[in-house]
Amino acid sequence: MSCEGCPSAGNCSKQSQGGCQVQPAEGTHIKHCIAIMSGKGGVGKSTVTVLLARALQAMGKSVGIMDADITGPSIPRLMDLNGMRAYGTPDGHIIPVEGEDGIKIMSLNYLLEDENEPVVWRGPIVSNVVKQFFTDVNWGELDYLLIDMPPGTGDVALTILQDLPVTGVVMVSTPQPMVSMIVTKAIRMCEKIGVSVLGVVENMAYLDCPHCHERISFYNEDELKAFLDENKVQLYGLLPNDQLIRDVDGFHTIDLKNQENTLAFFKDIAEKLVEDVEKGKEPLQN
Repeated sequence: MSCEGCPSAGNCSKQSQGGCQVQPAEGTHIKHCIAIMSGKGGVGKSTVTVLLARALQAMGKSVGIMDADITGPSIPRLMDLNGMRAYGTPDGHIIPVEGEDGIKIMSLNYLLEDENEPVVWRGPIVSNVVKQFFTDVNWGELDYLLIDMPPGTGDVALTILQDLPVTGVVMVSTPQPMVSMIVTKAIRMCEKIGVSVLGVVENMAYLDCPHCHERISFYNEDELKAFLDENKVQLYGLLPNDQLIRDVDGFHTIDLKNQENTLAFFKDIAEKLVEDVEKGKEPLQN
């Protein structure tokens, strides 16, 4: 893929490796591809992806979500847009599903007749489908394409980070030593490939007591600081174990006050992301 016109041109290690391997569909122009990653399943990557997309959209950014977890796609349900279909055009492109808020979404579930049908494919086929979500989907003009990554550091993660023009990665973790160890592996994978880890979101970090409003922390501040220092990454935000974050698929059914409170957490994260990506701030790197 030519580096001409790419927002990362001149500041991307892939140029020395021959550049990106895939080209976007005709009519697509994406300013920034951000991978939401962990290396571990069950930490809330998809939830963070959805709420970060809503926060960026509220800032006036045009946003798309690529559901790259092919064998366990959850974005359609979390966006409350399940049961819909993506359609092809005469020129061979795919039109993503678009919600009322303007966020565009592509997921394998939009191509299946039954969302409960399992996808029993080997790694190379899954990786090719992910690339097609970039090459064959007409995303149009996007400021941000958020890529909801599958767990692990295998074929699909390598395909996305090496073959797609990823601007940077947002890591999602939870306050458990086992999770921190696995997230550290994912961070070091990005380091080896030459993709910047922009920041870490610590999910399910605390609980606000609904009676006395005292904060009950599930994390050790010293352990979190050691994790960030060891990996030379910055903290984008601490997220509570909150009903709306836990049940994000019911976002539009929750009262406006709770919506605003939840989006406030992600407004801060989105602003840090935009500052790092669009204003040229150097991300912390090993």
